[in-house]
Amino acid sequence: MLEIKALDLEVDGRPVLKDLNLTIKEGESHVLLGPNGSGKTSLLLGILGFPKYKVTGGSIIFKGEDITGLSTAERVKLGMGIAFQHPPVIRGIKLGEMVDLCKGDTSQQITQQTRTLAKKLHFSDEFLERDVNAGFSGGEIKRSEIMQLMAQDPDFVMLDEPDSGVDIENMELIGDMIGELLDRRIRPSKRTASGLIITHLATITNYIEVDWAHVMLNGMIACSGNPNRIISDIMKGGYGKCVRECQTTMDRI
Repeated sequence: MLEIKALDLEVDGRPVLKDLNLTIKEGESHVLLGPNGSGKTSLLLGILGFPKYKVTGGSIIFKGEDITGLSTAERVKLGMGIAFQHPPVIRGIKLGEMVDLCKGDTSQQITQQTRTLAKKLHFSDEFLERDVNAGFSGGEIKRSEIMQLMAQDPDFVMLDEPDSGVDIENMELIGDMIGELLDRRIRPSKRTASGLIITHLATITNYIEVDWAHVMLNGMIACSGNPNRIISDIMKGGYGKCVRECQTTMDRI
């Protein structure tokens, strides 16, 4: 599904990713951990082709096609989608209209399909009439982002800290919906959607199963492996211990 080869990325002339390699196969979901400033969000925005994030080396392959030079809009059309950690308030556009736009409906009439989807995310019809993210709570923002992704139904889903600032009740619902987005409720051989999830505390992994975990340090993926082991090592001894344990394991192979 996605293959990143020796990727170098810079923002405003400052290097943020260095020789980064990552492969996510069709049907796989990966989680990305690391301290603040390690380059996690930059990786997502680089994958999606935000103009500020300039590729200075390497390539991004999606569905077998080199998309390194494609625009963000072209990448979205190919099947990429993202839920931001801090999405902006959008005045003048109702949440229901935004969800319809994500489905490709430009009629500016909130459809019954959108109202049905909203109920799954515990949004009322009245809530759909509100401007996007205007006065939303943390949990409402996260559910709004997930609802827009579900309307878009991308093949490759990127989620930037979907578990930050979310209470337990909202987290369970968000976990269920992400699981649906990523085909985690069906047999592995039948899954087609893939995903990359950024998380600090790995709370999201209590609600959805992931296949691989990666640790990012200083703009590079320093460690990859079994999610349970990597998360356990981080909780016990921090990122440094996790990376040392990972390197020791690789030396034994």
